[in-house]
Amino acid sequence: MTVAYEVTPELRVKFKQPFGVLIRGSFDATMAKMKAILEEEKPRIVSVGDRVTRNLHEHGINPQLSIIDNRCMRRKLPPENFSMEKVVHVSNPQGTITEEAIAAIREALETDKHVHIIVDGEEDLLTLVSVLYAPENSLVVYGQPYKGIVVVKVTPEKKAEAAEFLKAMKPVRKAK
Repeated sequence: MTVAYEVTPELRVKFKQPFGVLIRGSFDATMAKMKAILEEEKPRIVSVGDRVTRNLHEHGINPQLSIIDNRCMRRKLPPENFSMEKVVHVSNPQGTITEEAIAAIREALETDKHVHIIVDGEEDLLTLVSVLYAPENSLVVYGQPYKGIVVVKVTPEKKAEAAEFLKAMKPVRKAK
């Protein structure tokens, strides 16, 4: 496994702010709003995080790509069986983005298959990679603890913003 990026203390503070539109409310309320968004548009959906992925599936919304680590708020969760065409396992330690994870996301987004990436480590920062490589007008959805969900509509501006965050991260090129 090769670590490509490592988060800096300064960026940790910035990452606490929503990267897209925060939809506040309970799981049921946020999923109802998500369904309303999907009725207007038929975007490709990428989910990042266990709770948001589970809630989407429970409400009949099946992301084309889901990225989980079988943890919620650092607590281990029992694995879920989602109907996916392909399951990929990657290593991505906390506070980093590995080349392996980047490659898996890129490959998943280049196909029309429903792909489920299970991360050994932490998936949070992979939101940036998902926004960077998802097709324009896709929606990348992740949870905002104790508040709701964040929906990021992939636009050229959001891709540029994700690239800037990655550029601001500490580049690392070492084999582990």
